[in-house]
Order: sequence, then C-alpha cells, then structure tokens
Amino acid sequence: MKKNYIFSSESVGEGHPDKVCDTISDAVLDAHLEQDPRSRVACETYAKSNMVVVGGEITSKARVNINDIVRRSIAGIGYLHDDDVFHAEKVFITNLLTRQSPDIAQGVDARAAEGKDTAEQGAGDQGLMFGFACDETPELMPAPIMFAHRLGRELNRVRKAGKVAWLRPDSKTQVSVQYENGRPVRIVNVVVSTQHSADVKHNEIRNFIVKEIVQKVLPAEMLDKKTQFLINPTGRFVIGGPQGDTGLTGRKIIVDSYGGMGRHGGGAFSGKDPSKVDRSAAYMGRYVAKNIVASGLAARAEIQFAYAIGYPDPVSICVDTFGTGKVSDEAIEEAVGQIFNFKPAAIVSQLNLLRPIYGKTTNYGHFGKIDDLRSITWEKTDKAAALKKAVK
Repeated sequence: MKKNYIFSSESVGEGHPDKVCDTISDAVLDAHLEQDPRSRVACETYAKSNMVVVGGEITSKARVNINDIVRRSIAGIGYLHDDDVFHAEKVFITNLLTRQSPDIAQGVDARAAEGKDTAEQGAGDQGLMFGFACDETPELMPAPIMFAHRLGRELNRVRKAGKVAWLRPDSKTQVSVQYENGRPVRIVNVVVSTQHSADVKHNEIRNFIVKEIVQKVLPAEMLDKKTQFLINPTGRFVIGGPQGDTGLTGRKIIVDSYGGMGRHGGGAFSGKDPSKVDRSAAYMGRYVAKNIVASGLAARAEIQFAYAIGYPDPVSICVDTFGTGKVSDEAIEEAVGQIFNFKPAAIVSQLNLLRPIYGKTTNYGHFGKIDDLRSITWEKTDKAAALKKAVK
C-alpha cells in the first residue's frame, strides 16, 4: 500500500437489519452452548418488515425456545416503540432449523470414518482465514474501523440510557482517515446516519451527534477545521431496521473484522459454533497476528491459513509483515509454527471457545475488544514473549 492515502471504514449499530440477524443467530448459539458445550450450531436469520425466519442446522442435547430467544434479542436491541413495524412482541417467526448433515458430522467429529484420513477432529469446512493486527491504536487495530466502532458504541450507549428520546436503534457510522508516511494523522470526514423519531428536526440531530458523540469519542488532535461532518446526509431516517431494509446473518463481515484494511477469507462468523473454522480460525488468526505485533517483531502483520473439510492440519500458513518486520517473514512464520497449534480442536482449547460468549462479539467488531479478555481470549497478547524468544 502507498504511504500517503485516505482510508475509510464503516460500522453499523445493533439495530441495523443485518446486525439484528447476527444478534439472533449468536443468541441461539449461546443458548445451546450454555446447556451443551458440544452443540453443533449453524444458525442463519432473515428479517424483513414484521417477519423473522430462523434456519440452519443444529445438533445438540440442549432444549431451547427459539421464539423466546428471537423476541428477547429484538427487545434487547430496542425495537419496542409503538410505531415500530418490526416489534419484539409482534413479529411473526418461522423456524426452519434442522439437524446437521451426518456427512459433515463424520468429518468434523474426532472419530474414524470410511474415506477419512484421520480420526482427529477435522475442519468443519474448507476455506481460508486471515488474521491482522497493526500498531495504530491501543487495541492493535486499524484506526478507521476502531473510530467507526467508537461512534456506534457511544450512540448506542446514549440511546439505551434514555438520554435522547428521538434516537432509534438503526444506525451506521463511517470514518475516513488521512495517512502520511503510512501513519494516521487526521480525520478527513465523519459520516453518521441514525434512525430517529418523526418529530425531531435535522438540525437538532446534527448538533447533538457532532457535539455529544463525534467530539466526545474521537481524538481531538485528529479533528480540525477541515474535518467534514456528514450527519444523516439524506435529511431523514425515520423508517429503519428490517422495516426499511432486509436483514441477513453474516452480511457485515468487513464491519466484523478489520474494516477492509486487513483481508477477509469470506466466511461469516455469527451463528456458528467453534467447530466451524470460518469463525474459530479467524479468531485464531487475530490472536497470532496480534501477538506478532505485541512482541515488537512487526508494526503490521497478517497471517493467512487454509483448511480442507474433515482434515485437522491447515494446508497452508503464510505470514506477511508488509515490510515492517524486524526479522524476515519466514523467521516469524517458523516461530509461529512452534508457538501456536492450528488444528481445529487445539484452537478451541487454546482460546476456550466452548462457552456461551458469542453475544459479546456480535456488535462493533469481533476484534479489538480488550475490556473482557476472559471471554474475548483471542485479544490476549500472552504469547508475545514466547514468540519473540522463538525467532531465530
């Protein structure tokens, strides 16, 4: 990437229709893991107007009330206003969940099967995953996506605290950051679109968002007189959520990861138990990349690895430090292989993933959350010293 450029990343609020679906899918997953940590869950949700469709494959000993989970999830987001077409107590729910295919299960389970090369637990699917980290923020995440998440998180906090009666659940944020010599130096523009009640004026919305949200959460030294604030740029955002647009699980994968600055393998996260490497291996990639940067071996690091369904070992591993490494990428890659185990069962064990923790990941990014390392274990930097020592 060139050294002088402007880079933009977006985030979306809990009430965004796609995030409504992610929230429901992760709530279904957590409910099953709470009763049966060995549950196999692949839950997808679709929402439009006053309807929710939940589908996918679940094999579990757990007994859960899907309709209750859906309504509680929607209520927790805040779709409880009398004028909401999409309302927690009024939505129609269709349940299309079935059991996991036994053909997939035999490849994933830690048992021998005809045609399977090993009795070890295999990857839940073929695919490629990326992990990324950089030293631009305390979270070791790219600045644009972290700034966008900060705006969305504060907007949600203020709304749920009841401080502003006209705020509604659906929202989007976007931040464009100017880089000089590869480092973030200023914020060029900020875009915030928030759903609101019909009785509030646009000027009141704009003044509140700029003063009480933007200027309170973004670094003052990166805002200047030239920074452009685009607040509800269409002029009106009353109809939102699944009433205004369809929602679908897994459609915000760039919001969920690195805001486009780090690459993404294409697999979504929400609604999937950790036997699915789309999720667990992406978390592992972040864990590895973050420890590389935390060790001081590089200012920016990306790792890619890939799997074949039913096979335990990754078929490839590649580390790239984009020219910022203190040693060669090959040396870091070799050290990574010594410190970390990329087999699916080992990932689950190393990161302690068989727990109902996934509702904490759904909104404002699956990466960069450092306030609860007991749950978000892939944000730990506990392998940094060992990694540095292992480099030859």
